[in-house]
Amino acid sequence: MTGTDLFQPVNAGRVSAEIVEQIKAAIRAGRLNTGDRLPPERELTDLFGVSRVTVRDALRVLEANGLVQIRVGAGGGAFVTAPGTGSVGEGISNMLLMRTVSPADVTETRMILEVGMLPLVCERATEDDLAVLEEICERAEASLEDAADYDVALSAEFHAQLANATHNEVIRLLTEPLHHPLELSLREAKSRAPEMGIEGSKEHRKLVKAIRDRDPDQAQAIMRRHLGRTAARVRASG
Repeated sequence: MTGTDLFQPVNAGRVSAEIVEQIKAAIRAGRLNTGDRLPPERELTDLFGVSRVTVRDALRVLEANGLVQIRVGAGGGAFVTAPGTGSVGEGISNMLLMRTVSPADVTETRMILEVGMLPLVCERATEDDLAVLEEICERAEASLEDAADYDVALSAEFHAQLANATHNEVIRLLTEPLHHPLELSLREAKSRAPEMGIEGSKEHRKLVKAIRDRDPDQAQAIMRRHLGRTAARVRASG
């Protein structure tokens, strides 16, 4: 497919934004796929009827959104790429920083996602998945010799591994951006209850047992209590 089949000249005004939208539309329609190289800058300027500066501005926006990768040197150019979750996670983290969403919002979202995914975890978790979960529990328990120094990142890691154990790529993509905001909400809860690591670590062990027993009802009951307590703490700090 040639560039003239993909794009058309843009109107004056929000020129670079229009270029971005045309390239996104080509990706959505399947006319551009992951790994495809966009036409060279010189050709894009002719196709869109704009300056090279405007084309570069549009490509920078697409790169920032994770839709295009700019490669330099021989064989370089702008290539369509599958966006990762990092930019999404950073966006949510920034929303938390600016208080446009709260730790309570994050915990409520976790309640929906994490309780809901447990039947899949109980059905699909492999021995390798269970071994990773148990190893995280062991590290958490070792750190609890001094509860005040308990690192909530261990809890975030445990919950991320639960999502991996669904073996569902969409669930993983939905939960991965919440990893850093999850840590922030846990730190908020820990500031209210420094002993939370002890309670949480015990519940993590119970969750692993329920998963190993292939008991989704028990696993969901444990998770509701587990997240419900965190929700109460972050609400109290709001």
